Amino acid sequence: LFETSGGLALFNVLDEAKLRKVDDLHTHFSSADKAQQIISLKKFIKFEDSTEAVAEAAAVSEGKVGKTLKKLLKKCEDTVGVADAKLGASIKDKLSINCVFDSSINELLRGIRLHAESFLETGEHTKSMQLGLAHGLSRYKLKFSPDKVDTMIVQAIGLLDDLDKELNTYAMRLKEWYGWHFPEMMKIVPDNIMYARTVQKMGFRTSCKSTDFSDILTDELEQEVKDAAEISMGTEISKDDLGNILLLCEQVVELGDYRAQLFNYLKNRMQAIAPNLTVMVGELVGARLIAHAGSLLNLAKFPASTVQILGAEKALFRALKTKHETPKYGLIYHASLVGQAQPKHKGKISRILAAKCALSTRVDALSESDQVTIGLGARQQVEERMRQLEGRPDMSGAGKQGGAKPKPMDVYTAPAAPKPAFNPAGDSTLAAATDEEKAAKKAAKKAKKEAEEANGAEKKKEKKEKKKKEREPDADDEKPKKKKAKKADD
Repeated sequence: LFETSGGLALFNVLDEAKLRKVDDLHTHFSSADKAQQIISLKKFIKFEDSTEAVAEAAAVSEGKVGKTLKKLLKKCEDTVGVADAKLGASIKDKLSINCVFDSSINELLRGIRLHAESFLETGEHTKSMQLGLAHGLSRYKLKFSPDKVDTMIVQAIGLLDDLDKELNTYAMRLKEWYGWHFPEMMKIVPDNIMYARTVQKMGFRTSCKSTDFSDILTDELEQEVKDAAEISMGTEISKDDLGNILLLCEQVVELGDYRAQLFNYLKNRMQAIAPNLTVMVGELVGARLIAHAGSLLNLAKFPASTVQILGAEKALFRALKTKHETPKYGLIYHASLVGQAQPKHKGKISRILAAKCALSTRVDALSESDQVTIGLGARQQVEERMRQLEGRPDMSGAGKQGGAKPKPMDVYTAPAAPKPAFNPAGDSTLAAATDEEKAAKKAAKKAKKEAEEANGAEKKKEKKEKKKKEREPDADDEKPKKKKAKKADD
């Protein structure tokens, strides 16, 4: 089977013995005459137009059997050599034709491609047909659809991050600049857009008392700003200075409005392309995950463990290099479910959330539906797990809505030990003790003391007798010594 830009061709192998020597096969295609000794054209079907050519080429590249290919192989009973094993499996399933895919077939197709013009009557427009088919196939592979383009999400989230940086830089400069004139307002109005609109409407702080800020600030903030303007410690500025400050205010307000518009666009696009992922982690975190992976399909190919630490690659490899603990979360840390969890449970919740996000992403990428299918149920499971970890009661409310109550988890409980029977004889009170018992106790104590005293007296006597026996031989030895000493004196 040989595919060209002009149509599909089927060749016969005349000498199958030469196919066994794959290394020498290229020598048989050194010329067109030698090639015709090995193969011959059996059947060739031309494409009627470029649309048919693109459809057939796309089907072959995806391993599917198109209409033209089915027509070509309709009455074929021989084994067909194909360039793609996936296409061969499809042909065998649909047309019940045995297919071969090996190195000899690749070498054979390479030789046919070299001498295709001598076998096929494609005419003079072969190159233009190849170019047209290449452009058409490239457009088809892009599969452009305004509702299913994740490239727009990647660009939108990148622009949104850049806008946030620029907006913060401009707002800081504005507060620092106008702070020389009215420094107290910086703490009273912390929001950047509200601050810029207030400065735009007020101008000099001296006109603050007569200005109405009801469409920008609340009544409490408005009164606080007016009170602070009367006792402000700021310096005076000229009209030229105020004019430049007001121009900067316009830039901040315009950037803020454009950011809000871009966020709404991103929100709508995420709900159209990845509704289940949006339910799980929100629009911003979902868009950052898609942008980091490159596309929604690439993110769907990632396992849950990769989704969990996506965005923390530097920390991961540093931990592996230094043999420390690896990070527990990456971009998914900014999801609302992880933020609601206690610090000691953030790792577990991020792991569970990553697993559900991986499933949601695959549903969004590979299904044709643009509605939320598994997102709500998966989010509820994560919330129930969070409540279980924190020891809070289940708030799912399945029974209140009239539905079937969820089955409780099978938890092993140890059998309770039998309670001991009540023994009234074990109760001892002061009234229960009789005089006889008291007397018996005293007599026992007395006898014990007497026995101890008797034993002590006997031990003392034994000690004294031992000491006497030790002294007696000493006295007998000293007497003859004294007699000898007296004789010597005489």
